[in-house]
Amino acid sequence: MSLEIPAAWLPLVIFCARIADVSLGTVRTIAVVKGRTLIASLLGFVEVLIWVIAVSNVVNRLDQPLNLVAWAAGFAAGNAVGIAIERRLALGDLVMRIISANGRGDKVAAFLREQGQPVTQFEGRGRGGPVQLLYAVLDRADAPRLERLARAMDPDCVLVTEDARKVSLNLRPTMTPRTGWRGVLKRK
Repeated sequence: MSLEIPAAWLPLVIFCARIADVSLGTVRTIAVVKGRTLIASLLGFVEVLIWVIAVSNVVNRLDQPLNLVAWAAGFAAGNAVGIAIERRLALGDLVMRIISANGRGDKVAAFLREQGQPVTQFEGRGRGGPVQLLYAVLDRADAPRLERLARAMDPDCVLVTEDARKVSLNLRPTMTPRTGWRGVLKRK
């Protein structure tokens, strides 16, 4: 299935098609890792459709080296674009650990709870003595906001985040309601 594209435009079309299919592939891979079956399947369908059209145009015109350069450059650019898209979408959940010393942990935890963020508190011991360990499960999109809130209460706190593969329903964060397209993307 080779679309008839004028030879002068073909490298640009191949470049753009590769950006599209590799970007979709990057987001699809992340959706697979996060267990988002429906979105991963739909993205995979569109990704392969674009790839087949692009590769057929390259293979049918191997005598034009600029097409191969466009293929490789589109692949490289597609990775960067895919990562940028994934960061903007901020799919998934995080566990944020906030380590607070100097007796500020209780204030940080109370403030975050007032803002609608569930927090679990532990006592710990750090290099300089007793610390409060705060654990919060949140949407990735809420991470910058939660970091600002925690730092507003304790500028010296240590923040560590990691991806959460699965979160039970009773721990769902309440900071950002799931509406619109973000609510649809969250469904498995």
